[in-house]
Amino acid sequence: MTRSVGIIVVLLAVASIYEAVALFHPISESHRSAALELFSAVDGSFSSLEEAYEALRTFEVLGIEQKPDIKDHTCNSVVDTLSSKSSNSRDLYHALRVNGLLKCKTSKEALTGITSRLKDAVKAATSLLDYYHSIGGLLLIKDQSSEVDVLLENADGILRSIKALGQSDGRWRYSSNNPESSTYAAGLAFETISGVISLAASAIDENLIGTLKKDIAKLFDSIEKYDDGSYYFDDKHIDASGHQGLLSATAAVVRGLTTFASTTDGLNIPEDKILGVARFFLGIGVPGNSKDLYYQIDSLSHLENNRVSVPLILSLPATVLSLTSKDVLKVKVNTVLGSVAPPLSVKLMQVFSSGSKDASVLKQELHFDPKEAIHTLNDLPEGVDIGEYVFAFEIVLSDPEHKRKFATGGRIKVPVHVTGVVKVDDAKVAVLEGDIVESEKKLDLPRKTDLALSANHLQKLHLSFLLTTPFGKPFKPHQVFHQLLDCLDFISLYVCLTYLSSVYLQALLKLRHESGVEHIFVVENSGRHFEITLDFLGLVEKFYYLSGQYDIELTVGDAVMENSFLQPLGSIDLDLPKAPEKTAQPPPQAVNPYLRYGPKAEIAHIFRVPEKRPPQEVSFAFLGLVLVPFLAFLVGLLRLGVNFKNFPTSAIPATFAILFHGGIAAVLVLYALFWLKLDLFTTLKSLGIIGIFLMFVGHRTLSHLASTSAKLKSA
Repeated sequence: MTRSVGIIVVLLAVASIYEAVALFHPISESHRSAALELFSAVDGSFSSLEEAYEALRTFEVLGIEQKPDIKDHTCNSVVDTLSSKSSNSRDLYHALRVNGLLKCKTSKEALTGITSRLKDAVKAATSLLDYYHSIGGLLLIKDQSSEVDVLLENADGILRSIKALGQSDGRWRYSSNNPESSTYAAGLAFETISGVISLAASAIDENLIGTLKKDIAKLFDSIEKYDDGSYYFDDKHIDASGHQGLLSATAAVVRGLTTFASTTDGLNIPEDKILGVARFFLGIGVPGNSKDLYYQIDSLSHLENNRVSVPLILSLPATVLSLTSKDVLKVKVNTVLGSVAPPLSVKLMQVFSSGSKDASVLKQELHFDPKEAIHTLNDLPEGVDIGEYVFAFEIVLSDPEHKRKFATGGRIKVPVHVTGVVKVDDAKVAVLEGDIVESEKKLDLPRKTDLALSANHLQKLHLSFLLTTPFGKPFKPHQVFHQLLDCLDFISLYVCLTYLSSVYLQALLKLRHESGVEHIFVVENSGRHFEITLDFLGLVEKFYYLSGQYDIELTVGDAVMENSFLQPLGSIDLDLPKAPEKTAQPPPQAVNPYLRYGPKAEIAHIFRVPEKRPPQEVSFAFLGLVLVPFLAFLVGLLRLGVNFKNFPTSAIPATFAILFHGGIAAVLVLYALFWLKLDLFTTLKSLGIIGIFLMFVGHRTLSHLASTSAKLKSA
């Protein structure tokens, strides 16, 4: 019980250290490659203008130059949509968004007509989406042409109509007829409100603006948080495009927040939440579909250029440092899109070791290389040996004014693995008689060793070894196996490693009999040494009284150990007493998958000896006898005086006569093919078809000859 409580306490201590420990990286080349793969045009176009905008917007933010050439086809769709009288405000909105990126040829008159239609749509709007598309379209026209009047005369009233759809918790409804509120709708609402403020012909009521700021604060009060420090918004409802999930809701709120902040001042959102939202989008990695990729890249672009707080991301190019190769700790600080950060310094504040709450306070500033834009620490802090650590960094901005503009996140914890070569010392195996050493042999690990030990049930087997780090400190690996087996079973080893990774500091001893029966024991770490003593007298029942040879193999490995090894040590011959009656039998052993699914023995086929064939002369003689009837047939035709005097002369009877003789020739060709390559069934099938044809044309031919003969006789 005490042991279980101790393990739980250790695990809780480790969990408290690793809470909010995560590593985030800015946008990389992987996102650019994914964008080209996910946004692939078919025949020079996308399926819709909405998809075309998402692709173009993603390419623009990522700075992709070698993008598909879709301008001609897409611009045609834009012009057709803008000129069509049947296009609604949603269609016009998506067409104008694409037009803003591609700069298609649109006249002032066309934009003026579209402006009038969108203003009418604003007046007739009854839902949030109606306001969103119509006001968004007017704002796009304002950005594309300064000659078109897009200002709204009743902006204050429009804002109050949109505000009427808001809820007390900061969420919004899509319409007054829908009582359900949505976080995604809140993002659309704030984006729409910022558009109304930008299009207002007169000043907006400041009290109304202050109320909207409070709504944003309420919305951020409901934001949720992961253990790694990332924040996100949850939404139970499907967004306007039918896409559901945390990503779409959080992306909508980010767009709404940043656009609203661009039109008003004094918006106060905690920087840890802004940075947490950025971490949420970066923590996704590379999304697997185009919609999620657009949400991610577009949101990060808004965070990169917002007026509230621009998040800075601290990342490590490598979190594994080798003491052998003397790796240097490198730290990079960038914006979410990978742009260069403002002048700043990075300090290493604390270093936590795995499994301990204690941390050394350093406050050591890293050296900055302006050419590489990277912060480095050439020498690891004193006391850092091989193992798993948590490094706590802090970003210090050089300009005090930048503290209002950039979000650094305070103390940032990053997991770091320090690897090195572990030395194996004082390794020995001994056979004990009580406490007296009967035989002892030293092991030179990890070099090859071939032991030949023997013991009986009254003796003990003792194994011990010492692992030291490059700094001479005792090393405590996460996995140490002492295995007694004749060959390593990869699947069993993998299961054991998985088990050990979930339990703190375990070492296992595995014995395997020549029959395949295995036994596993815990190897304790007694201060400096790893050692275990097996008393065979107390283990005879567990060993099922199986005497015989046990092969020995030692496996030592750890994630931070660069010289992990698997070394056969030899074998031990155990002499155990005979099993009494009613003793438990060894469990049936699993079939070795390599024997079941491995290569089989080659099958040697024995063919029947070919029968003896007659001489070649006999075969030719038989062939001649077969041709004799055919020659006799030809001679008979000549003797009878066969001629073509009665062959029909008119067109139709002559055609049937030709077909009849052709059918006979086809039968002869079929016989020849049957002799050469066709089988019996194919030949009979073909012969049936040709026979029916011969019956028809032969009947017509013979009927004509009979009619001609009858006319000659009557004449």
